[in-house]
Amino acid sequence: MATATEANVEEIARQAAVETADDAAAVGRLLSTNTSDAGVVVHFECELPGYRGWVWSVDLTVLDGVATVSESALLPGEQALLAPQWVPWSDRIRPGDLEPGMVLPYIADDPRVVPGYTATGDVDRDEMAIFEFGLGRARILAPEARDAVAERWYRGSHGPNAASAVAATAPCSTCAFFVPMTGSFRMLFGACSNEWSPSDGRVVSVDHGCGAHSETEAERRMSEWPAPEPLVDTDAVSDFDLNEADVVVDEADSSEDEPEAPEVSEPTEGTDVPADTPEQAEASADVSAEERAAE
Repeated sequence: MATATEANVEEIARQAAVETADDAAAVGRLLSTNTSDAGVVVHFECELPGYRGWVWSVDLTVLDGVATVSESALLPGEQALLAPQWVPWSDRIRPGDLEPGMVLPYIADDPRVVPGYTATGDVDRDEMAIFEFGLGRARILAPEARDAVAERWYRGSHGPNAASAVAATAPCSTCAFFVPMTGSFRMLFGACSNEWSPSDGRVVSVDHGCGAHSETEAERRMSEWPAPEPLVDTDAVSDFDLNEADVVVDEADSSEDEPEAPEVSEPTEGTDVPADTPEQAEASADVSAEERAAE
């Protein structure tokens, strides 16, 4: 234990801090010197990596002008990074932390439960408590806990405000796959038993809903894909039989479409009929016109 005059308090304190740190480079500048009736407390800055904000604290006792080191330690300062205060596992566990194989500790004074035989004064609640206590459980949910559970479930992802419930066309209460709960929750909750529903095997409210309702049907829509363009096969070969008979055209149909040919008198055998010249044809036409006018 080092001793010296009061004037050498800082030097003695630094030597004690270096001995504690086992490294002179770990002890930094002087931060403060606090004097009290019990002695003197000297703080030095800590230069150790990872100990930002920590200080070397040296307690000295001064008696008759002589300073004596009482204690030297590394302590956290105001800017030091500290681990959070330790909380027992039974107090820090939260919903969703429980895994297979884990067992929660018994909570004797759990505010969420009450003895099953405690009367509340409400006839319906007392009858339900007696019924449930007869199943062999020593404690049942307290009325406040029941209300909290119902509110949590109702506001959750399987209540009426869920996205699937808002988009649904009918509530779960009218679905064939809705299995109502028994007990005090029977008028508000049930379980979904539809394997096609995202809520299958979960507790849902009576006014929840999804697209897998047993009594609804989706509108049949045409495909939104564009119709494909027709394909023309120019390399295809068609068989043609040259021995097939020609198609017979109905004479009645053909006579209606074609104009009748003028009748021409056949010349007598051995007689030459000269062809009309243009002048003769024009004269014949004039004669025919005069004859028609005379008639």
